[in-house]
Amino acid sequence: MKEQTGIWIDTKKAVIVLLTEKKQEVKNILSSIEGQERIPGETRAFSRFGFQFLDFGKKKKNRLAIEKREYLKNVIAAIKDANEIVLFGPAGMKIELEKTIQDDVVLASKLKAVETADSMTENQMVAWVKNHYQQKK
Repeated sequence: MKEQTGIWIDTKKAVIVLLTEKKQEVKNILSSIEGQERIPGETRAFSRFGFQFLDFGKKKKNRLAIEKREYLKNVIAAIKDANEIVLFGPAGMKIELEKTIQDDVVLASKLKAVETADSMTENQMVAWVKNHYQQKK
């Protein structure tokens, strides 16, 4: 059975629309990516600790990279059985997901398109995915 998948993604959540011949299913994956986090003692660009300098900005970037990697890993785990995949959404997170999918040889061949779309309701996302695959026929 052919499973067509559409993923609307931004930094807060991913909505996965699964279409088969008999049914449609919508899954939501929430992100654990934190926005502007304040670290205690973050008054300067760095602080001195003995002869070492601690860079709080670097710590934030590393934490953000780890959170994004975990989020994208969860999204990919949810779509591993898809036959066709289309990515859409308003933010740059779809590009990062595309790069992650391109690293997986099996999923890379299933990726059909990456498109920009505005914020949508769940019903609009389902309609968008259906429309996208009907136009491809």
